[in-house]
Amino acid sequence: MRLTSLILLLLLGSCKKDQVSYPSSETQLENGMIVLCEGLFQQNNSSVSWIDFSNSEISNSFFLDNTQRQLGDTGNDIQQYGNKIYIVVNVSSTIEVIDAVDFSPIKQIPMIANSVSKQPRNITFYEGKAFVTCYDGFVDVIDTNLLEVTKRIAVGSNPEGLAVVNNKLYVSNSGGLNSGPMDSTVSIINLGTELEEQKVRVGLNPGQVISDADGDVYVAIRGNYASVSPSLARIDSQTDLVIQELPIEVSSIVEMNGKFLLSYYDFNTTMSSVKVFDPV
Repeated sequence: MRLTSLILLLLLGSCKKDQVSYPSSETQLENGMIVLCEGLFQQNNSSVSWIDFSNSEISNSFFLDNTQRQLGDTGNDIQQYGNKIYIVVNVSSTIEVIDAVDFSPIKQIPMIANSVSKQPRNITFYEGKAFVTCYDGFVDVIDTNLLEVTKRIAVGSNPEGLAVVNNKLYVSNSGGLNSGPMDSTVSIINLGTELEEQKVRVGLNPGQVISDADGDVYVAIRGNYASVSPSLARIDSQTDLVIQELPIEVSSIVEMNGKFLLSYYDFNTTMSSVKVFDPV
């Protein structure tokens, strides 16, 4: 395995709204990038930006312009599955379903249980179903044809990251909102029965979950931002045993060309860093 440090320079620019050329409604969104902007907690200012690669123009009101309404409070995840784009909005407790061809709105799925917000966090897909972690301790199953929640699967405290490997769903239970000790487990759900089969202990405050080409599962262990340091846990998806814990500072993980981009924010120094991790 190889770990390489990167230094990223972020250039911020602006452009006038009337200069932006949106994608044609006759073709898939292409030659550009959709960016989910989380916004500030309880400020109701999440948004979606469109970056046009052909002319480098940027629209920061792409969701508003296509739906005629605001996205909501704290957008946490955006994924495409089939011909639909799904946007998970945590504090507003909604999932926006958008057409992947012209970005027109299809449905807003309310994520409320017994008049209480579920606070959805992340989403992944498997055989026509969407699986959404909710901070109230459940993974919701959504039929991607009906666009309705069909089942709730009880897991651990404040579940966050999730990944499908070997017909199983791996879900990190962070316990990040607990007044007491945080959680330290990953729930393993059998996707045939849609039931939790076991919990694996990985380390304090697990976050994002990702798999490599060999089917090993990696979990970002964030610690308690003070006395317990972050690390990267590796689970063998055949045995579901933790086979390695690497002393790597990591807050989140993104796949990039077979490798992982590991980002890290140090709450003590307020410094950020990005590394490239090669699981081979």
